[in-house]
Amino acid sequence: MPFVRSRPDKAVVTLESNDDGILARILMEEGSRNVRLGTLIALMVDEGQDWKQVEIPPPVAAAPPATQAAAAPVVAPAAPPPPPPPTPATSGPLRLSPAARHILDTHGLDPKLATATGPRGLITKEDAMNLLKTSPVPKAAPAMAAPAAPAAPSPAPIPVATPPPPGSRPNIPPLSVPGKPGAPGTFTEIPASNVRRVIAQRLTQSKTTIPHAYASVDCDMAAVTKLRKDLAKEQIKVSVNDFIIKAAAVTLKEMPEVNVTWSGDGPRALDSIHISIAVATDKGLITPIIRDAANKGVQEISANVKALAQKARDGKLLPEEYQGGSFSISNLGMFGISGFSAVINPPQACILAIGTSRAELRLREDDQTLRTLQLMTVTLSSDGRLVDDGLASRFLDKFRANLERPQRMALA
Repeated sequence: MPFVRSRPDKAVVTLESNDDGILARILMEEGSRNVRLGTLIALMVDEGQDWKQVEIPPPVAAAPPATQAAAAPVVAPAAPPPPPPPTPATSGPLRLSPAARHILDTHGLDPKLATATGPRGLITKEDAMNLLKTSPVPKAAPAMAAPAAPAAPSPAPIPVATPPPPGSRPNIPPLSVPGKPGAPGTFTEIPASNVRRVIAQRLTQSKTTIPHAYASVDCDMAAVTKLRKDLAKEQIKVSVNDFIIKAAAVTLKEMPEVNVTWSGDGPRALDSIHISIAVATDKGLITPIIRDAANKGVQEISANVKALAQKARDGKLLPEEYQGGSFSISNLGMFGISGFSAVINPPQACILAIGTSRAELRLREDDQTLRTLQLMTVTLSSDGRLVDDGLASRFLDKFRANLERPQRMALA
């Protein structure tokens, strides 16, 4: 039965199998770390063979049955006794290539025993491999997490990988720097999920290609709080975040020059206002979209937000439900965050970061009396190529006016 084993390639390449068949079982999942050389990673079966009944073969060193001799992997015959160690061919200080040094240090071999064939007495990777083939590896040699060079064929048993139970994470041993006194403490590598890798890629793209500019303003939430209580008496339950979404959409409708994206060649004005809302899930942050938010009432926006947030946490969002937004909102007020700056979601031009509301005494300008305000800090992160500081300031001023006078917005 043909099967595939891991190879110590330095790059991710596609390898074609030398045998025809069907891939029956994957033993090492994509992204597995610290896979030792010779580890069984997959099994193949012949055409017509029942792939469900395939079993993991025993170690290569076991004597194969005569009926499977043609399909079993060929084990190299025992090597002849190693010749005596070669005499050093270099004089003066040793010169080793990085690959040669790594191989010799990994297997605990004395570099003075290697025969240098490189320019000016340089011990190359091939010289280190030749020494490895002719010298026994000391039993006390330090074990590396991932060997960088293949060892010589040996009749010793090759370890067979046991597939982990479905849904479990691979058991990854902690890595440390061997052979160096005072090395830092050990650590454990955690495989990144596909969602985490995409998030990391987009955040890096955003912070390295978009010139971020920031502006903050305090909004008085007294009118929104009162209106929410009035609506609750009519059995209409809406959140503060629903009013924020509505206010942002109305402001974008009044200032279409902010409702733009960067296309690579320049600004692109958008015809529709689609608000992306950040939702935290177990797999990472995702931004479902409230489409045509400017034309929807707060109650309809509330229903859309609840439905999309639940689908996001269940992992059931469709691509069209989280792709194509024009403006993003990230609200951390429910976590007690007073204010923060969010990262722009490319190719959008802006993202609005919402903090928690707080009670604060302020002096009235008309009658010079003190009054208590429920202030909420919002911070606009804008793409300096599309929204300059003046435009960002006008947007925040109009957004504050809309939010502090929610009756001006269409609530139906």
